[in-house]
Order: sequence, then structure tokens, then C-alpha cells
Amino acid sequence: MNPENVFKPLKPTYSNVVKVEDIKSLVFISGQVAFDKEGNIVGIGDPEAQTRQALENLKACIESVGGTIDNIVKVTFYLKDMKHFEAVHRVRAEYFKKNPPASTLVQISQLVHPELLVEVEAIAVV
Repeated sequence: MNPENVFKPLKPTYSNVVKVEDIKSLVFISGQVAFDKEGNIVGIGDPEAQTRQALENLKACIESVGGTIDNIVKVTFYLKDMKHFEAVHRVRAEYFKKNPPASTLVQISQLVHPELLVEVEAIAVV
């Protein structure tokens, strides 16, 4: 939802406001990065590949508690370099098509591993 008296989202992949009614379970998903199941980094140097892997991990986390990507109401993206914004946005748009969540995106100096470029955490209602 985007109130009339607040600026419109720069990209249509997030909402300024998300109202949740009839809460059953509130799910907090820790920051997900581009690690595969074996702990290998997917897409070294490739922000799109890393974003896709991080979002696939996020999707697996929400599905493990009976939800879907559509249950996510808030995401926070952490980027090592804002120059990767467009690449991250392209991938994010593939995942958050219907009722996009509230979103925050910030640049940080470092992630848990020097080859990682993006991390995403989420809050969901299932």
C-alpha cells in the first residue's frame, strides 16, 4: 500500500506500508547470503547470481514453515556496493511480484565473507 501523501516507491517491488491482519505466526528469517547447501559461495563477483541464491535460500526458509514468498511482509537488503542496486533490483522483481513487501536497502562495508556482495533478511506472516 502506498499512501497518497507519501512519495511513490522508486521501483514497484516494494510497498511503503504493509498492513497485516489476522496474524497466525510471525516468522523472522535471518540474513541469507549466496551460500549453497554445502556452504559454497554461488556467483563470486556476480551480484545477480548472489541475489538469486540469497532469495532462493530465503524462499526455502519460508517454505520450511509452511509459507511462500508472498507471506513476506518486510525485507532488508544489505549491499557491499550501491553500484549493484540495479542488478539486485532485477532479481528482486522476479520474486516479489504480487503485493511487494515493505523494504529497506542499505550499503554496508562488509559481510561475513569478503566475496559476498548481498544479504537479505525478512519478516513474514504465515
